[in-house]
Amino acid sequence: MVELRKRKTPPPALDAGPAKKKTGPKPKKTLKETVDQKVEQVVDVVKDAVGGAATAINGAASEPKVGEIIDLEGFGGDIETQDGKKTTLKQLVDESKAGVVLFTYPKASTPGCTKQACSFRDGYSFLTSSGLSIYGLSSDGPKANSTFKNKYTFPYDLICNPSRRGVFIIDKSGKVLEAFKGGPEPTVDATKKIVDGMEKVDSSGADETAAPAVGEDKKVADVAADVADTAAKLDG
Repeated sequence: MVELRKRKTPPPALDAGPAKKKTGPKPKKTLKETVDQKVEQVVDVVKDAVGGAATAINGAASEPKVGEIIDLEGFGGDIETQDGKKTTLKQLVDESKAGVVLFTYPKASTPGCTKQACSFRDGYSFLTSSGLSIYGLSSDGPKANSTFKNKYTFPYDLICNPSRRGVFIIDKSGKVLEAFKGGPEPTVDATKKIVDGMEKVDSSGADETAAPAVGEDKKVADVAADVADTAAKLDG
């Protein structure tokens, strides 16, 4: 006769938690996906870095509008030239005859910025004929701006301060004559329009009404184009 024995109840199974999914190697990104990601990263960095010329100097949340009169006392604090000289926007305006033009460029010695800066250089005589003083403004440090200025013999100083490309023009009273984003040609053209509407001054400071020489705009544009082509070759 077979003896029947009672089976022992097996111990409860331990809770091992949710089953882990098997993960294999991540699929490699295609070259296009990698490039697109890098481009997006660069765009994000640029968006974070840029700010209007007025905003960069003032540190304000909004830019002064055309026609607005700003208080220059303490406006933006100290700024620095390519030579490491400390100055202020108020001092620049006080030292000018009629006000200042601040054209901004993203980075020294790059093709587009070189074209823009050289256009202001080549049109310097006319652009300063009304007493406005010209200054370039970028996020580059003194060393980079000093090299840039010396390489292309700019007759104006370069100011070191984060900014976007554009132009900001202010007269002696602190009135904003122009403020907008733009590339090489638009910033120079906007400055020319402001200068056209102002009385001219000679080297002694006397007012004149002499108009710019016929064909001056075309001459400046042709020279600027040649300089831009040369700069692009050098940068390449």
